[in-house]
Amino acid sequence: MRRANREIFDKSTIRALMEEALVCRIGFCDDGLPYVVPMNFGLGENCLFLHCATEGRKLDILRQNDRVCFEMDFLREIRQGPASCGWGARYESVIGFGRAILVDDAAEKRFALDRIMDHYRAQGPYAYPDDILAKTAIIRIEIESLTGKCRE
Repeated sequence: MRRANREIFDKSTIRALMEEALVCRIGFCDDGLPYVVPMNFGLGENCLFLHCATEGRKLDILRQNDRVCFEMDFLREIRQGPASCGWGARYESVIGFGRAILVDDAAEKRFALDRIMDHYRAQGPYAYPDDILAKTAIIRIEIESLTGKCRE
C-alpha cells in the first residue's frame, strides 16, 4: 500500500467493517477483461457467501476462472477545500482476494443463506423451500488476503 499510514492492520477492525457493509463488489476476470458486480453477501469463517440465479455471466466466468477480488467501502464525509485540489474525504475500505467455489450441498446452501439473512439483520428462523433452493446458486469465496484502508 502506497500510504502505509492509512493501512488498517487490526483484523477485528477489518471484520467490523465487513460486518457493517451493505454491498460487496465482486471483481471477475472475463477472458482478460474486468467485470465487477455489486452483490448482497454474508460472512462466514474466512469466507463470503453470495447468492444468485443458477445461470448467468458470473457463473459462466467462474467456471473458467475462480479467482476473484472483492471490495467494500464507506464514504463517511467529503471535506471541501479552498481549491479543487484541496478537497478530501474521510473513508474506510476493505479489499480482498480469493477463490470462488460453487456450493452444491443443500445443507451448506442453507447455512450460506442463513449467513446472508443474518448479515442484513433479519430475524430467523429462516425457511428455504426445496424448489427455491434448487433455483438458487451459492458462491463461497475463500478469502486468501485482506487489506483495510482508512483516512480520518
